[in-house]
Amino acid sequence: MSIVLFDEPGPQARRRTLIWSVVAGVALLALLGLAGLRLAQNGIFDAERWDIFTEDTETWEALLRRGLLATLRAAGLAAVISLVAGGLLAVARMSERRWLRLVAAVWIELFRGLPVVLMMFFAALALDFSIFRAVVFGLVLYNTAVIAEILRAGLTSLPGGQREAALAVGLTPGQALRIILLPQAVRRMLPSLVSQIVVLLKDTSLGYIVGYVELLRINRELRDFFGSKYIFSLFIVTAAMYIGVNFTLSRLAVYLERRGTTKAAGGVAPAQIIQDYSHPA
Repeated sequence: MSIVLFDEPGPQARRRTLIWSVVAGVALLALLGLAGLRLAQNGIFDAERWDIFTEDTETWEALLRRGLLATLRAAGLAAVISLVAGGLLAVARMSERRWLRLVAAVWIELFRGLPVVLMMFFAALALDFSIFRAVVFGLVLYNTAVIAEILRAGLTSLPGGQREAALAVGLTPGQALRIILLPQAVRRMLPSLVSQIVVLLKDTSLGYIVGYVELLRINRELRDFFGSKYIFSLFIVTAAMYIGVNFTLSRLAVYLERRGTTKAAGGVAPAQIIQDYSHPA
């Protein structure tokens, strides 16, 4: 049974919505067409402004191998560590031990409020980390705190009866949290988690400030080497790389969400797992 929180639009309202949608779409296409025409008049689409991508293979090698690969390397390592550490921090934040909750809360509020660049500088200057480790260090500290809060929000949104049912069949509070509640929270908050991973990926560009050679820095180096004539073409190609990676992450999240829903509709843990923990050997 569905609950409607607003009146269903009638035929006239749907017709007005359709008309305004068409008008907005036409206006957007017109603006894009005017922008493209203006760019064409300025010679932006001339072949000579794009020849570094068709005649010079070293440009693609720099963008893909030195730029994009370095970005994915830092983002991938930071994402894995942040997800694992964020899950542990969320569990600590929901612990029944008061001192553990307090430590987790202080950690989250501290590192969620500090700029990522400041933590990168601290790791590079105070801790004498390499530039790569400093970038990963800053990304991990910040995103661990944010991911922990995302998972905590997912945990608190679950029905309280599930925890009570898990305790009733013999699970300890920690087992109920790890086996029953946390997997559901991850599935429920998957879109938010993916959005945060996308933010993490974009934040790797802050490594440019501390000297990390990633995609944005390679873009700047190529612009300085080839000249300002190629600013627009380099910008478009670099932006397309970021968009392509982020779109892939979003589609992967949709696939995982659908697969998880198919395997465990409603997020209920398999009965065999509950039985194993409620009747230990």
